[in-house]
Amino acid sequence: MLPSLAATPIPSTTSHRPDPSSSSSVQLLRSLARSRRAHLSHRALLLFRSLHASPSPPPPHFSLPAALSAASFLAALPEGRQLHALAAKLALAPAHTVVANSLLHLYASCGLPDAALALFRHIPAKSLVSWNTVIDALASNGDHLGALDLFREMQRNAGLAPDAYTVQSVLGACAGAGSLSLGVYAHALLLRELGGDGDGKAVSRDVLINNSLVDLYGKCGAVEIARQVFDRMPKRDITSWNVMILTLANHGCVRESVDLFDRMTRVESVVPNAITFVAVLSACNHGGMFEESRRYFEMMVSEYGIRPRIEHYGCMVDILARAGFIKEALDVVSGMNCRPDAIIWRSLLGACCKQNAGSELSEAMAKMALDVPDDAVSGVYVLLSRVYASAQRWNDVGMVRRLMSEEGLKKEPGFSSIEMDGLVHQFVAGDTSHPRSEEIYMKLDEIDQRLASSGYKPDLSEARMVAGMDHTKGTALRLHSERLAISFGLLKATAGEPIRILKNLRVCKDCHTTSKLISELYGVEIIVRDRIRFHHFKDGACSCKDYW
Repeated sequence: MLPSLAATPIPSTTSHRPDPSSSSSVQLLRSLARSRRAHLSHRALLLFRSLHASPSPPPPHFSLPAALSAASFLAALPEGRQLHALAAKLALAPAHTVVANSLLHLYASCGLPDAALALFRHIPAKSLVSWNTVIDALASNGDHLGALDLFREMQRNAGLAPDAYTVQSVLGACAGAGSLSLGVYAHALLLRELGGDGDGKAVSRDVLINNSLVDLYGKCGAVEIARQVFDRMPKRDITSWNVMILTLANHGCVRESVDLFDRMTRVESVVPNAITFVAVLSACNHGGMFEESRRYFEMMVSEYGIRPRIEHYGCMVDILARAGFIKEALDVVSGMNCRPDAIIWRSLLGACCKQNAGSELSEAMAKMALDVPDDAVSGVYVLLSRVYASAQRWNDVGMVRRLMSEEGLKKEPGFSSIEMDGLVHQFVAGDTSHPRSEEIYMKLDEIDQRLASSGYKPDLSEARMVAGMDHTKGTALRLHSERLAISFGLLKATAGEPIRILKNLRVCKDCHTTSKLISELYGVEIIVRDRIRFHHFKDGACSCKDYW
């Protein structure tokens, strides 16, 4: 812990005539803060404390930004809050834009986007750096829609032209929110405003920007455009290959993904890293290619000398368990060089559930998962309840539900979002808050009638795991969030354009079946990005080949 800054004497705001050594001291402070080395950043904070305890401290509006930069690099929130208090006492925050921007960066670095946004609202003279810092803070901490709203506000009210940093953050936010139209707009901004030579060539040559574009289009369901950007890149780094391999894998283009890995290593002679193997093992996982996964895992260790990480073991366990090789998956776990995390045990529990491996083994997997500290405990209970329900052990299902209630646990709420006309519309199960809710439910009734006429019967295996009436479970299924998003998409979509939906949970079996049928009955392509991968529903089939 760094020495407290609280006891630092407050320098006079009128003392702006430091002794001759102050200038060199401030330069040293800035150099230490810019070093991007932890021990030197610590020294920067200590030097700041020492300088401001001296008889002739440097002007705080010169030294505070450097100290805040050091605190940001260290994510030193307690020291940062002390510096904020000092800045407030000196009337430099939020009044002094440079100091305020440094505080914004501090809160962003410490994972506190709400604190950054609250401070941002009080800055009287916001600069482009102010807007960029807060937009990036929101995007980097998962509030993608908030970042996009702030970007729109900047364009409407600030009178500032975005720079490359702005657009980089916006591209990341669009990727996270699945906002394709705004992502295309941001891409156009790059080409028009930031091309440098007037025809966009400067942008096309920028590896970091191109990597962001590949990621954007991949995460927005436009895998063909992502591949076009990748193929046209005049220069690629290892991140370029990793992003493209993983994008293809997530879209179910499994063979193309592993072929690209082979081209990268054998033709282009690019040396893969640990992330590359996570990507290629993910491709094997999405394609059920357990033999190939063994070969790539062995190649990673023996040929490239990469020590397996928890992510690699997680891929292997999931691949083997889903393919029915639960014993081999357990052997992988026992041979790990690190402690299994809750995700690995949940993968095994999920496989036990799907493979009907028996309650005893499932209970053992659930116990192991619950013994590992994790925020997603409710998911373990939900999986275990499915195991009991499949075995018709309804008393045990009720026991799991009671345990969840007693411990204050709830199943993670599902939501689905869809972008239309540049706006993202979000739905939860049974949602009636949308302005066009009445039309959406009328469309949903129409869809249900056409599904029934086609011979569809609900799959109740993943409905609420209670011994309730089948018609109650069926009603719950028809109100799932992606059904509402699809209904809205059918109301609003342009003919020939796919309906693109983002879902925060894995697609259930029944919604997967109905999405295939709807794509055939309505002649529309439906692209769903769930927590695990993309599903491209077209002509009654899915790109995942019903393996997800």
